[in-house]
Amino acid sequence: MSVPGDYHIDPEVKFQPLEVIDIPAVIAICREQWQNKTLCRVNNSVVRLGVIQGEFHWHKHDDGDEFFLVLEGRLLIDLEGKTVSLEPRQGFTVPRGVLHRTRAPERTAVLMLERETIKPTGD
Repeated sequence: MSVPGDYHIDPEVKFQPLEVIDIPAVIAICREQWQNKTLCRVNNSVVRLGVIQGEFHWHKHDDGDEFFLVLEGRLLIDLEGKTVSLEPRQGFTVPRGVLHRTRAPERTAVLMLERETIKPTGD
């Protein structure tokens, strides 16, 4: 099980507007078990790429929703009382204030869209 110190979260924006983002190339260079890279800024939000395996801790975001889109693998999103399972090309939004955690039973690549002010590890 991962603990907050085991995550590799890079908040620095990697790509600017009008720049092509080669997502498979970014996925390929991710070597850690739990990596989160901020790809770009869109208005007041950021698009992050997570390449993950294992589980994140329970957390919530008081000031913003969080959208997940699975690119590769399988993502489980635990909510109080239920678990949502996402396959490639499936997405899901966790509304602000909802306690949740993500789990990936295998190496999984997921795009996340959230406000740029959101702390990825939760409030």
